[in-house]
Amino acid sequence: MWHQAKAPDLAEMEDMAHAMLALLPEDFRKLCAGVIIRVDDFPTDEVLEEMQAETEFDLLGLFQGVGLPFQSQDNTGQLPNMIWLYRRPILDYWAEHDDTLGHIVRHVLIHEIGHHFGLSDDDMEAIEAGVAD
Repeated sequence: MWHQAKAPDLAEMEDMAHAMLALLPEDFRKLCAGVIIRVDDFPTDEVLEEMQAETEFDLLGLFQGVGLPFQSQDNTGQLPNMIWLYRRPILDYWAEHDDTLGHIVRHVLIHEIGHHFGLSDDDMEAIEAGVAD
C-alpha cells in the first residue's frame, strides 16, 4: 500500500543494483568481474568539483577506475574499479519522472558499466533495450 511505501536505504538500493546487474546479459556481466558497486547518498565534494557539477543532485552515478580498453599488465597498485550510485539524486530523479525506480537504477548502472567498457551511448542503449523489465 502506498501509505507504507518508503524510499530504499543505502543497503536496499545496493541490493537493487546487484539484482539489476543479475538481469543483464551474461557476457556483459562476465566482463564486470571485479567491479565493485557501491551506493552513497551523494558524491563527495571532490567528485562534484572534478565533474564540474553545479549541485550534489547533478550526478546519478559515476565510474571510477581504469576502463577495460585502458587496462594493461603494467598497472600495478591501482585501486579496484568502482561504480557509484548516488541514492538521493536517483530518488529525486525518480520523483520527477514516470520511470520505475528499478528502471532508473538499471539505466544508471548500464551507463556506468558502459564507461568501464568504453562503450558508446548507442551501445549502452542497445544493451538496455535487450533487458526485459
